[in-house]
Amino acid sequence: MTKELRRLSFVMLAMFLALFISTSWIQVIQAQALNENPGNRRTLYDSFEVQRGSIIAGGSVVAASVPSGDIYSWQRQYTDAAMWAPITGWINPVLGSPASGIEQIMNQSLSGTDDTQFLARLEQIISGAPARGSNVLLTIDPQIQQAAFDALQGYEGAVIASDPSTGRILAMVTSPSFDTNLLASHDSAGVNAAYDELAADPLKPLFNRAIGGDLNPPGSTFKLVVTSAALSSGKYTPESTFPNPATWTIPGTSNTLHNFDLGTCGPGDTVTLATALRLSCNIPMAELAVELGDDAIREEAEKFGFNSEMEIPLPAAASEYPRGLNDARTALSGFGQGDVTATPLQINQVSAGIANGGMVMKPQLLDSVVAPDLTVQEKFEPSEFGRALSKDVAEQMRTLMVANVSDGAASGARIDGVDVAGKTGTAEHGPGDPYTLWFTGFAPADNPQVAVTVMVENGGGQGQAGTSSGIAAPIAKKVIEAVLNR
Repeated sequence: MTKELRRLSFVMLAMFLALFISTSWIQVIQAQALNENPGNRRTLYDSFEVQRGSIIAGGSVVAASVPSGDIYSWQRQYTDAAMWAPITGWINPVLGSPASGIEQIMNQSLSGTDDTQFLARLEQIISGAPARGSNVLLTIDPQIQQAAFDALQGYEGAVIASDPSTGRILAMVTSPSFDTNLLASHDSAGVNAAYDELAADPLKPLFNRAIGGDLNPPGSTFKLVVTSAALSSGKYTPESTFPNPATWTIPGTSNTLHNFDLGTCGPGDTVTLATALRLSCNIPMAELAVELGDDAIREEAEKFGFNSEMEIPLPAAASEYPRGLNDARTALSGFGQGDVTATPLQINQVSAGIANGGMVMKPQLLDSVVAPDLTVQEKFEPSEFGRALSKDVAEQMRTLMVANVSDGAASGARIDGVDVAGKTGTAEHGPGDPYTLWFTGFAPADNPQVAVTVMVENGGGQGQAGTSSGIAAPIAKKVIEAVLNR
């Protein structure tokens, strides 16, 4: 063989090896990542060649596939679509943005293309059975979901409820919502028109207010975090006292701070921490925040999950307590204003952590993945996020929160014969802007079955006249009653 032929042979061999390695890398190493890439439309088209698995909550099918009679073979169909939209999302091959929600996050399982379903696919091929995806079971309780959805109608906001001991999400609704069936149609013109109309709606029906990134100040619900930080420090007790003026100058500024009712926090020259929380007074909590310092408050907030992104597995925006706040900004954070922002999911983590004796569980929306033959292919177990406070401090917080409902600012959540622990919040925005109304709590207080958080935007349609105890707390009460009446 001539020298030129040997060189050519080596070049050809090198090219073959390079091609073999690159194709093997793509087909084996990168296969899962490529399949999960939302921009891979081939995977999307392939997923419609099989009967997609159902999304199931409490034995009820909330998303299923029906024959479509077109090139996609199957079309998605949603039951009580608006109620489930923030969870299920939608999937559609004709849209430029083809999927959202659980449909997107769990696409590989639902389409039967996940690596863990290889044996199931092989069995279907051998038996000649039609290809089918696996079913995804949610932690949501349909009865509680319905109660939350009904209670929130007519408002702009969100409700989230969970089991404090496990982190399992029992309800997650947002309002206004939308009909996912409009986005599942294979009529491309109609679907695109429907999507454009929803995207242009100023009320943002496509936005999941329970976990999304358009964050609101948490208002006085954040006083739970500040109080927890104080009690955990060992320097304060519920009976610790603070000066009780009707007005207070924010440190380093000429701005004057008032309590919500413009008066003192109850009678007397001083006020206890317990009374300040029960009556939801701003001045003593601002004084406390400055004494604690922003580092202590931020560290406590982060124990509950602030400044951390969560996946439930839907991605949840990180709630924020920034670093390096001066005394003025720290004072505002003492009652959940200024630089502090939060999702309803995050505020619910605060209540759930207190209810669970100080241990914060990771929020969990998925129960399991089940094959068409009912074989459980994947089970999602509860897991801990971390301890936020000691059991003793959690018990003190529970007592304070019960007083808040029984004889305080959160009386709108009272339930006869049941001790409800709760905290309201009224978040301010610009001068004259409607408030954001909050409630967070759990029940029964001595044996918590559910933690509930309600967030209502735009003052509940009443501008600055709407109150948290009058609007947000009664919504939570209906959700709690649905849990207790199961």
